[in-house]
Amino acid sequence: MADGDRIVIVGAGVAGLRAAERLRELNFDGEIVLIGDEARRPYHRPMVSKALVMGTERPSDVGLSHYLPDLDVHWRLGARVTHLDTTERVVHLPGGESLWYDGLIAATGVYPRHLPGAPRHDPRVRILRTVEDSMAVRRCLNASKKPAVVIGAGLIGNEFAASMRHIGRDVTLIGHAKAPLHRFGDRVSSGVVEAHHEHRANLAMRSEVRHWISTKDTVGLHLTNNQLLVASVVVLAIGSVPSVDWMRGSGLDISDGVLCDSKLFAEGASDVVIAGDIARWPNLRFDETPRRVEHWINAVESARHAAENLLMGQSSARPFTPLPRAWSTLYDTRLQMCGMPSLAEDTVTLADGITGFIRDGRLVGISSWDKPRAMLNWMAELDRRLPAPDYVPEPEPAPAPEVPVVEPSLAALAADVPPEFDSGFDHQAFEREFESEFANDIPTTAFPAQALPTTAFAAQPGAALPTMAIPMGR
Repeated sequence: MADGDRIVIVGAGVAGLRAAERLRELNFDGEIVLIGDEARRPYHRPMVSKALVMGTERPSDVGLSHYLPDLDVHWRLGARVTHLDTTERVVHLPGGESLWYDGLIAATGVYPRHLPGAPRHDPRVRILRTVEDSMAVRRCLNASKKPAVVIGAGLIGNEFAASMRHIGRDVTLIGHAKAPLHRFGDRVSSGVVEAHHEHRANLAMRSEVRHWISTKDTVGLHLTNNQLLVASVVVLAIGSVPSVDWMRGSGLDISDGVLCDSKLFAEGASDVVIAGDIARWPNLRFDETPRRVEHWINAVESARHAAENLLMGQSSARPFTPLPRAWSTLYDTRLQMCGMPSLAEDTVTLADGITGFIRDGRLVGISSWDKPRAMLNWMAELDRRLPAPDYVPEPEPAPAPEVPVVEPSLAALAADVPPEFDSGFDHQAFEREFESEFANDIPTTAFPAQALPTTAFAAQPGAALPTMAIPMGR
Protein backbone atom coordinates (compact mmCIF):
# COMPACT_ATOMS: atom_id res chain seq x y z
CA MET A 1 0.00 0.00 0.00
CA ALA A 2 1.10 3.55 -0.70
CA ASP A 3 0.02 7.02 0.31
CA GLY A 4 -3.00 8.03 -1.70
CA ASP A 5 -4.44 4.51 -1.67
CA ARG A 6 -7.78 3.65 -0.09
CA ILE A 7 -8.04 0.93 2.54
CA VAL A 8 -11.53 -0.28 3.41
CA ILE A 9 -12.11 -1.96 6.78
CA VAL A 10 -15.31 -4.03 6.98
CA GLY A 11 -16.30 -4.46 10.63
CA ALA A 12 -16.40 -1.62 13.16
CA GLY A 13 -15.67 -3.63 16.29
CA VAL A 14 -12.46 -3.60 18.27
CA ALA A 15 -10.59 -5.44 15.49
CA GLY A 16 -11.59 -2.89 12.85
CA LEU A 17 -10.72 -0.02 15.18
CA ARG A 18 -7.31 -1.41 16.08
CA ALA A 19 -6.54 -2.08 12.42
CA ALA A 20 -7.22 1.58 11.60
CA GLU A 21 -5.12 2.63 14.58
CA ARG A 22 -2.17 0.56 13.36
CA LEU A 23 -2.38 1.96 9.84
CA ARG A 24 -2.04 5.49 11.18
CA GLU A 25 0.75 4.49 13.57
CA LEU A 26 2.69 3.28 10.54
CA ASN A 27 2.13 6.66 8.85
CA PHE A 28 -0.28 5.46 6.21
CA ASP A 29 -1.50 8.75 4.74
CA GLY A 30 -4.18 7.40 2.42
CA GLU A 31 -7.92 7.15 2.91
CA ILE A 32 -9.40 4.75 5.49
CA VAL A 33 -13.08 3.85 5.25
CA LEU A 34 -14.49 1.90 8.21
CA ILE A 35 -17.84 0.17 7.62
CA GLY A 36 -19.98 -1.22 10.47
CA ASP A 37 -23.44 -2.74 10.52
CA GLU A 38 -24.24 -1.20 13.92
CA ALA A 39 -25.11 2.46 14.24
CA ARG A 40 -22.67 2.77 17.15
CA ARG A 41 -18.97 3.40 17.02
CA PRO A 42 -16.73 0.67 18.52
CA TYR A 43 -17.32 -0.25 22.15
CA HIS A 44 -16.14 -2.73 24.76
CA ARG A 45 -18.20 -5.76 23.73
CA PRO A 46 -17.40 -7.98 26.76
CA MET A 47 -19.34 -5.47 28.87
CA VAL A 48 -22.53 -6.56 27.10
CA SER A 49 -22.87 -9.69 29.26
CA LYS A 50 -21.55 -7.99 32.40
CA ALA A 51 -21.92 -4.36 33.48
CA LEU A 52 -24.47 -3.38 30.84
CA VAL A 53 -26.87 -6.22 31.51
CA MET A 54 -26.54 -5.61 35.26
CA GLY A 55 -27.36 -1.93 34.80
CA THR A 56 -24.17 -0.76 36.52
CA GLU A 57 -22.95 0.93 33.33
CA ARG A 58 -24.75 2.91 30.63
CA PRO A 59 -24.27 2.44 26.89
CA SER A 60 -22.32 5.70 26.75
CA ASP A 61 -19.87 4.33 29.32
CA VAL A 62 -18.62 1.37 27.28
CA GLY A 63 -17.44 3.18 24.15
CA LEU A 64 -13.82 3.25 23.01
CA SER A 65 -13.88 6.98 22.30
CA HIS A 66 -10.33 7.55 23.61
CA TYR A 67 -9.02 5.71 20.52
CA LEU A 68 -11.02 7.69 17.99
CA PRO A 69 -10.09 11.41 17.77
CA ASP A 70 -6.90 11.30 15.69
CA LEU A 71 -7.54 8.39 13.34
CA ASP A 72 -8.91 10.44 10.43
CA VAL A 73 -11.33 7.70 9.39
CA HIS A 74 -14.40 7.94 7.17
CA TRP A 75 -17.13 6.18 9.15
CA ARG A 76 -19.92 4.27 7.39
CA LEU A 77 -22.02 3.09 10.33
CA GLY A 78 -25.36 1.32 10.12
CA ALA A 79 -24.34 -0.07 6.72
CA ARG A 80 -23.98 -3.78 6.07
CA VAL A 81 -21.78 -4.90 3.17
CA THR A 82 -23.82 -7.17 0.91
CA HIS A 83 -21.19 -8.51 -1.49
CA LEU A 84 -17.45 -8.58 -2.13
CA ASP A 85 -15.90 -8.57 -5.60
CA THR A 86 -12.20 -9.40 -5.26
CA THR A 87 -11.61 -9.18 -9.01
CA GLU A 88 -12.82 -5.59 -9.35
CA ARG A 89 -11.73 -4.79 -5.76
CA VAL A 90 -15.14 -3.48 -4.78
CA VAL A 91 -17.47 -3.95 -1.78
CA HIS A 92 -21.18 -3.47 -2.40
CA LEU A 93 -23.52 -1.72 0.02
CA PRO A 94 -27.34 -1.61 0.18
CA GLY A 95 -29.08 0.54 -2.40
CA GLY A 96 -26.71 -0.39 -5.20
CA GLU A 97 -23.77 1.59 -3.82
CA SER A 98 -20.27 0.25 -4.45
CA LEU A 99 -17.00 1.23 -2.81
CA TRP A 100 -13.62 0.47 -4.39
CA TYR A 101 -10.50 -0.36 -2.41
CA ASP A 102 -6.77 -0.74 -2.92
CA GLY A 103 -6.56 -2.88 0.21
CA LEU A 104 -9.27 -4.58 2.30
CA ILE A 105 -9.28 -5.61 5.98
CA ALA A 106 -12.16 -7.93 6.87
CA ALA A 107 -13.04 -7.99 10.59
CA THR A 108 -16.77 -8.70 10.80
CA GLY A 109 -16.55 -11.07 13.78
CA VAL A 110 -19.20 -13.61 14.71
CA TYR A 111 -22.87 -13.63 15.57
CA PRO A 112 -24.68 -15.91 18.08
CA ARG A 113 -25.79 -19.33 16.90
CA HIS A 114 -29.51 -20.00 16.63
CA LEU A 115 -31.10 -22.73 18.77
CA PRO A 116 -33.46 -24.87 16.66
CA GLY A 117 -36.99 -24.76 18.03
CA ALA A 118 -36.47 -21.65 20.12
CA PRO A 119 -39.27 -19.05 19.66
CA ARG A 120 -37.08 -16.22 18.43
CA HIS A 121 -40.21 -14.23 17.62
CA ASP A 122 -40.85 -13.97 21.38
CA PRO A 123 -39.28 -10.69 22.61
CA ARG A 124 -38.27 -12.44 25.84
CA VAL A 125 -35.99 -14.90 24.02
CA ARG A 126 -32.80 -12.97 23.40
CA ILE A 127 -29.17 -13.20 22.35
CA LEU A 128 -26.30 -11.16 23.79
CA ARG A 129 -24.06 -9.57 21.17
CA THR A 130 -24.76 -5.84 20.99
CA VAL A 131 -25.57 -2.96 23.30
CA GLU A 132 -29.15 -3.10 22.02
CA ASP A 133 -29.36 -6.80 22.94
CA SER A 134 -28.25 -6.02 26.47
CA MET A 135 -30.78 -3.21 26.81
CA ALA A 136 -33.54 -5.53 25.58
CA VAL A 137 -32.64 -8.07 28.28
CA ARG A 138 -32.75 -5.29 30.87
CA ARG A 139 -36.27 -4.35 29.77
CA CYS A 140 -37.41 -7.97 30.19
CA LEU A 141 -35.89 -8.13 33.66
CA ASN A 142 -37.64 -4.91 34.64
CA ALA A 143 -41.00 -6.12 33.29
CA SER A 144 -41.11 -9.30 35.38
CA LYS A 145 -39.65 -10.54 38.67
CA LYS A 146 -39.48 -14.13 37.43
CA PRO A 147 -36.04 -15.78 37.21
CA ALA A 148 -33.73 -15.45 34.24
CA VAL A 149 -32.56 -18.45 32.22
CA VAL A 150 -29.45 -18.81 30.08
CA ILE A 151 -28.93 -21.71 27.69
CA GLY A 152 -25.27 -22.48 27.12
CA ALA A 153 -22.49 -23.34 29.58
CA GLY A 154 -19.70 -21.49 27.80
CA LEU A 155 -18.03 -18.28 28.83
CA ILE A 156 -20.91 -15.92 27.98
CA GLY A 157 -23.49 -18.18 29.64
CA ASN A 158 -21.49 -18.30 32.86
CA GLU A 159 -20.80 -14.56 32.79
CA PHE A 160 -24.51 -13.84 32.38
CA ALA A 161 -25.45 -16.20 35.24
CA ALA A 162 -22.90 -14.53 37.52
CA SER A 163 -24.17 -11.09 36.51
CA MET A 164 -27.74 -12.06 37.46
CA ARG A 165 -26.66 -13.17 40.92
CA HIS A 166 -24.72 -9.93 41.39
CA ILE A 167 -27.98 -7.99 41.04
CA GLY A 168 -29.96 -10.48 43.12
CA ARG A 169 -31.94 -12.16 40.33
CA ASP A 170 -32.61 -15.87 40.38
CA VAL A 171 -31.05 -17.59 37.40
CA THR A 172 -30.74 -21.08 35.94
CA LEU A 173 -27.94 -22.09 33.60
CA ILE A 174 -28.81 -24.93 31.18
CA GLY A 175 -26.08 -26.92 29.45
CA HIS A 176 -25.70 -30.28 27.73
CA ALA A 177 -22.14 -30.86 29.08
CA LYS A 178 -21.50 -32.48 32.45
CA ALA A 179 -20.17 -29.22 33.93
CA PRO A 180 -19.78 -25.56 32.95
CA LEU A 181 -16.57 -24.71 31.04
CA HIS A 182 -15.56 -28.35 31.07
CA ARG A 183 -13.24 -27.75 28.09
CA PHE A 184 -10.92 -25.78 30.42
CA GLY A 185 -10.29 -28.84 32.58
CA ASP A 186 -11.74 -30.36 35.73
CA ARG A 187 -10.12 -27.84 38.08
CA VAL A 188 -11.69 -24.87 36.32
CA SER A 189 -15.10 -26.50 35.84
CA SER A 190 -15.25 -27.65 39.47
CA GLY A 191 -14.28 -24.15 40.61
CA VAL A 192 -17.06 -22.65 38.47
CA VAL A 193 -19.61 -25.13 39.89
CA GLU A 194 -18.56 -24.32 43.45
CA ALA A 195 -18.82 -20.60 42.76
CA HIS A 196 -22.31 -20.93 41.27
CA HIS A 197 -23.49 -23.03 44.22
CA GLU A 198 -21.98 -20.59 46.70
CA HIS A 199 -23.88 -17.72 45.06
CA ARG A 200 -27.08 -19.80 44.71
CA ALA A 201 -27.19 -19.91 40.91
CA ASN A 202 -29.08 -22.96 39.68
CA LEU A 203 -27.45 -25.41 37.26
CA ALA A 204 -29.31 -27.79 34.94
CA MET A 205 -26.46 -29.69 33.33
CA ARG A 206 -26.77 -32.53 30.82
CA SER A 207 -30.15 -31.08 29.93
CA GLU A 208 -31.81 -29.51 26.91
CA VAL A 209 -35.14 -27.82 26.24
CA ARG A 210 -37.81 -30.30 25.24
CA HIS A 211 -40.76 -27.86 24.90
CA TRP A 212 -41.21 -24.09 24.87
CA ILE A 213 -44.32 -22.46 26.33
CA SER A 214 -44.98 -18.78 25.67
CA THR A 215 -47.51 -17.00 27.85
CA LYS A 216 -48.52 -13.38 28.15
CA ASP A 217 -45.99 -12.49 30.84
CA THR A 218 -43.42 -15.29 30.89
CA VAL A 219 -41.67 -18.03 28.95
CA GLY A 220 -41.91 -21.65 30.08
CA LEU A 221 -39.25 -24.27 29.40
CA HIS A 222 -39.77 -28.01 29.82
CA LEU A 223 -36.36 -29.66 30.09
CA THR A 224 -35.26 -33.18 29.21
CA ASN A 225 -34.67 -33.81 32.95
CA ASN A 226 -38.42 -33.13 33.41
CA GLN A 227 -37.75 -29.82 35.15
CA LEU A 228 -40.17 -26.97 34.34
CA LEU A 229 -38.78 -23.44 34.40
CA VAL A 230 -40.72 -20.17 34.21
CA ALA A 231 -38.58 -17.22 33.11
CA SER A 232 -38.81 -13.48 32.60
CA VAL A 233 -36.12 -13.70 29.92
CA VAL A 234 -34.20 -16.50 28.20
CA VAL A 235 -30.72 -15.77 26.83
CA LEU A 236 -29.32 -18.03 24.11
CA ALA A 237 -25.55 -18.48 24.44
CA ILE A 238 -24.80 -21.70 22.59
CA GLY A 239 -21.87 -20.57 20.49
CA SER A 240 -21.33 -18.43 17.44
CA VAL A 241 -21.07 -18.46 13.65
CA PRO A 242 -18.55 -16.45 11.58
CA SER A 243 -20.13 -13.42 9.94
CA VAL A 244 -18.94 -14.08 6.37
CA ASP A 245 -22.17 -14.25 4.36
CA TRP A 246 -21.20 -11.05 2.54
CA MET A 247 -18.22 -12.89 1.02
CA ARG A 248 -20.26 -15.55 -0.78
CA GLY A 249 -19.32 -15.69 -4.44
CA SER A 250 -16.08 -13.77 -3.88
CA GLY A 251 -13.88 -16.78 -4.56
CA LEU A 252 -12.59 -16.87 -0.97
CA ASP A 253 -12.84 -20.02 1.15
CA ILE A 254 -15.45 -19.21 3.82
CA SER A 255 -16.27 -22.76 4.94
CA ASP A 256 -15.34 -21.84 8.55
CA GLY A 257 -14.42 -18.21 8.75
CA VAL A 258 -12.02 -17.09 6.00
CA LEU A 259 -9.10 -19.33 5.08
CA CYS A 260 -5.82 -17.39 5.30
CA ASP A 261 -2.13 -18.05 4.99
CA SER A 262 0.11 -17.70 8.04
CA LYS A 263 0.39 -13.95 7.36
CA LEU A 264 -3.41 -13.39 7.53
CA PHE A 265 -3.78 -12.78 3.80
CA ALA A 266 -6.95 -14.40 2.47
CA GLU A 267 -6.06 -17.34 0.25
CA GLY A 268 -6.38 -16.21 -3.34
CA ALA A 269 -6.37 -12.45 -2.69
CA SER A 270 -3.09 -10.59 -2.17
CA ASP A 271 -4.87 -7.33 -1.28
CA VAL A 272 -7.26 -8.76 1.37
CA VAL A 273 -6.25 -9.49 4.98
CA ILE A 274 -8.46 -10.99 7.70
CA ALA A 275 -8.56 -10.08 11.38
CA GLY A 276 -10.34 -11.22 14.52
CA ASP A 277 -12.79 -14.06 15.01
CA ILE A 278 -13.30 -14.83 11.31
CA ALA A 279 -9.63 -15.42 10.50
CA ARG A 280 -8.77 -19.12 10.01
CA TRP A 281 -5.02 -19.28 9.73
CA PRO A 282 -2.15 -21.67 10.62
CA ASN A 283 -0.45 -20.52 13.81
CA LEU A 284 3.02 -21.90 13.11
CA ARG A 285 3.79 -21.86 16.81
CA PHE A 286 1.61 -24.98 17.03
CA ASP A 287 1.31 -26.55 13.56
CA GLU A 288 0.23 -25.81 9.99
CA THR A 289 -3.49 -26.47 10.45
CA PRO A 290 -5.67 -23.35 9.93
CA ARG A 291 -7.91 -22.59 12.94
CA ARG A 292 -10.01 -19.75 14.29
CA VAL A 293 -9.55 -18.13 17.71
CA GLU A 294 -12.46 -16.24 19.27
CA HIS A 295 -11.00 -14.04 21.99
CA TRP A 296 -10.84 -10.30 22.61
CA ILE A 297 -7.03 -10.20 22.82
CA ASN A 298 -6.70 -12.16 19.58
CA ALA A 299 -8.99 -9.67 17.86
CA VAL A 300 -6.73 -6.80 18.92
CA GLU A 301 -3.43 -8.47 18.09
CA SER A 302 -4.51 -10.00 14.78
CA ALA A 303 -6.01 -6.70 13.60
CA ARG A 304 -2.79 -4.79 14.21
CA HIS A 305 -0.72 -7.53 12.58
CA ALA A 306 -3.02 -7.75 9.55
CA ALA A 307 -2.90 -3.98 9.02
CA GLU A 308 0.89 -3.98 9.22
CA ASN A 309 1.19 -6.88 6.75
CA LEU A 310 -1.19 -5.22 4.32
CA LEU A 311 1.06 -2.17 4.18
CA MET A 312 4.20 -4.30 3.81
CA GLY A 313 2.80 -6.49 1.03
CA GLN A 314 2.48 -10.25 1.00
CA SER A 315 6.07 -11.01 0.01
CA SER A 316 7.51 -8.89 2.86
CA ALA A 317 4.86 -9.71 5.49
CA ARG A 318 5.55 -11.80 8.60
CA PRO A 319 3.56 -14.78 9.93
CA PHE A 320 1.13 -14.15 12.80
CA THR A 321 2.28 -16.48 15.60
CA PRO A 322 0.66 -15.32 18.86
CA LEU A 323 0.35 -17.23 22.09
CA PRO A 324 -3.47 -17.04 22.48
CA ARG A 325 -4.64 -15.67 25.82
CA ALA A 326 -8.04 -15.03 27.37
CA TRP A 327 -9.48 -14.26 30.77
CA SER A 328 -12.73 -13.50 32.53
CA THR A 329 -14.02 -12.79 36.01
CA LEU A 330 -16.79 -14.85 37.61
CA TYR A 331 -17.95 -13.75 41.08
CA ASP A 332 -14.74 -11.75 41.51
CA THR A 333 -12.62 -14.81 40.75
CA ARG A 334 -10.19 -14.68 37.82
CA LEU A 335 -10.38 -17.38 35.14
CA GLN A 336 -7.43 -17.42 32.70
CA MET A 337 -6.41 -19.44 29.66
CA CYS A 338 -3.29 -19.48 27.52
CA GLY A 339 -2.27 -21.51 24.49
CA MET A 340 -4.69 -23.85 22.73
CA PRO A 341 -6.28 -26.29 25.21
CA SER A 342 -8.63 -27.52 22.46
CA LEU A 343 -5.68 -29.36 20.85
CA ALA A 344 -4.97 -31.42 23.95
CA GLU A 345 -5.27 -35.19 24.28
CA ASP A 346 -4.78 -35.18 28.05
CA THR A 347 -4.46 -32.89 31.03
CA VAL A 348 -2.02 -32.67 33.94
CA THR A 349 -2.01 -30.69 37.18
CA LEU A 350 0.91 -28.28 37.00
CA ALA A 351 0.27 -26.58 40.35
CA ASP A 352 -2.59 -25.76 42.68
CA GLY A 353 -5.31 -24.30 40.46
CA ILE A 354 -3.19 -24.63 37.28
CA THR A 355 -4.06 -27.23 34.62
CA GLY A 356 -1.77 -28.15 31.76
CA PHE A 357 -3.02 -29.45 28.40
CA ILE A 358 -0.84 -32.04 26.67
CA ARG A 359 -0.59 -33.19 23.04
CA ASP A 360 2.01 -35.72 21.92
CA GLY A 361 3.82 -35.24 25.21
CA ARG A 362 4.08 -31.49 24.66
CA LEU A 363 2.46 -28.72 26.68
CA VAL A 364 0.09 -26.81 24.36
CA GLY A 365 -2.10 -24.89 26.81
CA ILE A 366 -2.74 -23.95 30.41
CA SER A 367 -5.73 -22.73 32.40
CA SER A 368 -6.09 -21.43 35.92
CA TRP A 369 -8.80 -20.74 38.45
CA ASP A 370 -8.09 -17.97 40.94
CA LYS A 371 -4.29 -18.09 40.47
CA PRO A 372 -3.41 -14.91 38.55
CA ARG A 373 0.16 -14.55 39.87
CA ALA A 374 1.11 -18.19 39.30
CA MET A 375 -0.46 -17.98 35.85
CA LEU A 376 2.02 -15.29 34.82
CA ASN A 377 4.93 -17.64 35.49
CA TRP A 378 3.30 -20.54 33.66
CA MET A 379 2.49 -18.34 30.67
CA ALA A 380 6.18 -17.45 30.42
CA GLU A 381 7.03 -21.15 30.64
CA LEU A 382 4.56 -22.02 27.90
CA ASP A 383 6.02 -19.29 25.71
CA ARG A 384 9.48 -20.80 26.26
CA ARG A 385 8.26 -24.29 25.35
CA LEU A 386 6.31 -23.13 22.31
CA PRO A 387 8.63 -20.60 20.67
CA ALA A 388 7.55 -18.85 17.53
CA PRO A 389 9.49 -20.37 14.63
CA ASP A 390 12.24 -18.35 13.02
CA TYR A 391 10.93 -16.56 9.99
CA VAL A 392 12.88 -16.69 6.76
CA PRO A 393 11.59 -14.04 4.33
CA GLU A 394 10.64 -15.18 0.90
CA PRO A 395 13.47 -14.47 -1.53
CA GLU A 396 12.78 -11.59 -3.84
CA PRO A 397 12.65 -12.71 -7.45
CA ALA A 398 15.86 -11.81 -9.24
CA PRO A 399 15.36 -9.01 -11.76
CA ALA A 400 15.74 -9.96 -15.37
CA PRO A 401 19.18 -9.00 -16.66
CA GLU A 402 19.20 -5.87 -18.72
CA VAL A 403 20.16 -6.51 -22.30
CA PRO A 404 21.98 -3.48 -23.74
CA VAL A 405 20.38 -2.19 -26.85
CA VAL A 406 23.01 -1.67 -29.57
CA GLU A 407 21.91 0.42 -32.47
CA PRO A 408 23.21 -1.21 -35.68
CA SER A 409 25.27 1.01 -37.98
CA LEU A 410 24.06 1.82 -41.43
CA ALA A 411 26.84 -0.33 -42.77
CA ALA A 412 25.59 -3.30 -40.74
CA LEU A 413 22.08 -2.78 -41.98
CA ALA A 414 23.38 -2.52 -45.53
CA ALA A 415 25.26 -5.75 -45.10
CA ASP A 416 21.89 -7.51 -44.69
CA VAL A 417 20.77 -6.37 -48.14
CA PRO A 418 20.79 -9.23 -50.61
CA PRO A 419 23.42 -8.89 -53.36
CA GLU A 420 20.81 -8.55 -56.05
CA PHE A 421 19.69 -5.24 -54.47
CA ASP A 422 23.22 -3.77 -54.29
CA SER A 423 23.25 -0.64 -56.43
CA GLY A 424 26.87 0.28 -55.84
CA PHE A 425 25.89 2.86 -53.16
CA ASP A 426 28.96 4.09 -51.18
CA HIS A 427 27.76 3.40 -47.61
CA GLN A 428 30.89 4.66 -45.90
CA ALA A 429 30.81 7.98 -47.75
CA PHE A 430 27.12 8.38 -46.86
CA GLU A 431 27.80 7.78 -43.17
CA ARG A 432 30.60 10.34 -43.11
CA GLU A 433 28.43 12.95 -44.83
CA PHE A 434 25.40 12.21 -42.56
CA GLU A 435 27.40 12.46 -39.36
CA SER A 436 29.13 15.69 -40.46
CA GLU A 437 25.91 17.47 -41.41
CA PHE A 438 24.02 16.19 -38.34
CA ALA A 439 26.75 17.54 -36.10
CA ASN A 440 26.47 20.98 -37.74
CA ASP A 441 22.65 20.90 -37.56
CA ILE A 442 22.47 21.55 -41.33
CA PRO A 443 19.78 19.79 -43.34
CA THR A 444 21.35 17.33 -45.73
CA THR A 445 21.09 17.89 -49.40
CA ALA A 446 19.99 14.33 -49.84
CA PHE A 447 17.06 14.94 -47.44
CA PRO A 448 15.84 18.53 -47.94
CA ALA A 449 14.08 20.09 -44.98
CA GLN A 450 10.29 19.90 -45.03
CA ALA A 451 7.90 22.36 -43.41
CA LEU A 452 6.19 20.92 -40.32
CA PRO A 453 2.47 20.41 -40.81
CA THR A 454 0.31 22.75 -38.80
CA THR A 455 -2.05 21.19 -36.26
CA ALA A 456 -4.57 22.33 -33.71
CA PHE A 457 -1.82 21.88 -31.10
CA ALA A 458 0.86 24.15 -32.61
CA ALA A 459 3.44 24.71 -29.96
CA GLN A 460 3.87 28.24 -28.60
CA PRO A 461 7.01 29.51 -26.92
CA GLY A 462 7.04 28.34 -23.35
CA ALA A 463 3.88 26.27 -23.78
CA ALA A 464 3.76 22.64 -22.68
CA LEU A 465 3.05 19.96 -25.20
CA PRO A 466 -0.50 18.66 -25.06
CA THR A 467 -1.13 15.42 -23.21
CA MET A 468 -3.91 12.89 -23.58
CA ALA A 469 -6.56 12.75 -20.88
CA ILE A 470 -6.14 9.14 -19.73
CA PRO A 471 -8.73 7.91 -17.20
CA MET A 472 -6.84 6.98 -14.05
CA GLY A 473 -7.66 3.73 -12.26
CA ARG A 474 -8.21 3.30 -8.58
